[in-house]
Amino acid sequence: MKYKSTITGLGEMVTDSLKSGFVIIFNDNAPKEIAEISILHTIEKFDSEIEVGDLFIIGNKKYKVTAVGDEANKTFKQLGHCTLKFSGSPDVKLPGQIELKGEDMPNVKIGDFIEIL
Repeated sequence: MKYKSTITGLGEMVTDSLKSGFVIIFNDNAPKEIAEISILHTIEKFDSEIEVGDLFIIGNKKYKVTAVGDEANKTFKQLGHCTLKFSGSPDVKLPGQIELKGEDMPNVKIGDFIEIL
């Protein structure tokens, strides 16, 4: 396992962003204006790199990583932050973005885990 963290908060705009096919995640010490649009999670140690082919689990949904932006690993290590897009594209449009491929959008709740395998 590369990473495991607990979801501690859901910003009021998370449902809307998930309906649009993406979500922002951030450590639970995020500023209020960022917390409103993010899934918040506990700060945990992360020494590995997120790579294409990794398994990214949110709650009970599993996704395959299909692309990783140039800055995504850096911001994830420092801030627990990245933008997850669920289109399964082999390319990212933003440097802090991670593309995921899976069956359904996650139905996230506080207490669920974020895991990277």
